[in-house]
Amino acid sequence: MRFRFENNVLDGDLRELTCDGKPVPLQPQVFDLLLYLVTQRARVVSKGDLISQIWNDRIVSDSALNSRINAARKALGDDGATQRLIKTIPRKGFRFIGEVREEVAVSLARTEAGPAPPRVADRPAIAVLAFENKSGDPEQDYFGDGISEDILTALSKQRWFMVIARNSSFTYKGRAVHIRQIAEELGVRYIVEGSVRKADKRVRITAQLNDAVSGSHLWAERYDRELVDVFAVQDEITNAIAAAIEPQIHAAENFRSRRKPPASLDAWDLLMRALSHYWRVTRQDHAAAKALLARAIAIDPDYGQALSVLAVNDMFGVHLGWTELAAVAPSAEAAALKAVRCDHEDAWAHAALGSVCFSTRRLTDALSEFEQALALNPNFSLAQGYYALALSYAGRSRDSFEAAQKAIRLSPRDPSLAIYHGIAAYARFTERHYGEAIALAREAIRHRGDLTGAYRVLAVSAGMTGDGPLAEIALGELRRTQPGISLHWIATHLPWASERDREHYLEGFRRAGLR
Repeated sequence: MRFRFENNVLDGDLRELTCDGKPVPLQPQVFDLLLYLVTQRARVVSKGDLISQIWNDRIVSDSALNSRINAARKALGDDGATQRLIKTIPRKGFRFIGEVREEVAVSLARTEAGPAPPRVADRPAIAVLAFENKSGDPEQDYFGDGISEDILTALSKQRWFMVIARNSSFTYKGRAVHIRQIAEELGVRYIVEGSVRKADKRVRITAQLNDAVSGSHLWAERYDRELVDVFAVQDEITNAIAAAIEPQIHAAENFRSRRKPPASLDAWDLLMRALSHYWRVTRQDHAAAKALLARAIAIDPDYGQALSVLAVNDMFGVHLGWTELAAVAPSAEAAALKAVRCDHEDAWAHAALGSVCFSTRRLTDALSEFEQALALNPNFSLAQGYYALALSYAGRSRDSFEAAQKAIRLSPRDPSLAIYHGIAAYARFTERHYGEAIALAREAIRHRGDLTGAYRVLAVSAGMTGDGPLAEIALGELRRTQPGISLHWIATHLPWASERDREHYLEGFRRAGLR
């Protein structure tokens, strides 16, 4: 169905908005909202209606809802002051008030080609099916259902993708339905399924993430546990699965975006490409990510997730010595603050603001923002890692080490795993456990051979233990990854709360041979 109003055409089949025949770029969620308002134009649409239809009953902040309404208005040349097409009805909701003509869109090519392929959301949408009970005891269904529901709840806190509500995804329980059919009926691309087998005091849980459109398995894992504490086991496995799924979907979405012609990339595709560069942690990839994020934000200036990643990317570049703080701090802070305004319940936005506060030596504020990010999404391993880093510079070494270990446990396949090992190594260095610091730094380097932070910790730990050959090797690799490294840079760029901790670090570098 096509809807014509003023000089616009909204095509529900092609999922396209045009103005005077020219395509108007829209985030898919904004497109869905606009299409819903137009089709329901005979009545006032409440906030509850929008949350149910567009967000599938997920918790949505007023700022997130208003940002989508504003984006829809902007695409139509409307705004909150004139409200020419989308009118706000105080305390009631919204209504599309433009004069609309409906047309039936006919596609001869589709008719000749036969049945249309499954339609899925343009942005990642995921369904969690009820885990199959393989225990042979129907009374054990509750355990599998509990695992599934907890995973669904945990994934709902990761605001990068839409999660289908339990009442929809659990309707397939006990039915032999192909996942492609489930994907078509629920409008998703990704499906999580699994099984639970309990025997005596042990449980085996399997889980896998499927791309229902391509039919491929993106990730699978098996967990064998002693059932000493049922709820503790349930929580542990839920957290592990939820933390593993987000980076897998990002990787899959990046792969999809790379198969698109450059001219067809939208803000989401650019963001996925940027993330793939960000996680490689090299100077060249840092610059590539920044350029892609700038393009995404040019398409959608209110794209909170792109703004968040831009701020995180800039601040990580500062910490690794790739860019000067003064050159990027003001714009990074503006981006992070805007991301929080766009969606104050997005953990990435708070992590971004925390990273800015960290680099600008506001450690108390940084810790507060990272704690807020983890309160919103306890399975957010990147925020957990950054929190560990801030704790170490705040002088809370033991807490820092525990937080870094938690990040490693949360996401053992995480793209940033090497960074978390490096942070744990620095925490051990600050506690004067130099042998452990060296072992952890080497583990970080084993995962990533070009990680600046790991070579720093390796150099200072070797310096403090008097291991000259190791210190020489570590300094050589550090100069390769951070050519401008110097005692002056270290003293002026890293945000210690304690002068004693700063002097300890500098002494390690002096003994290692850095001048």
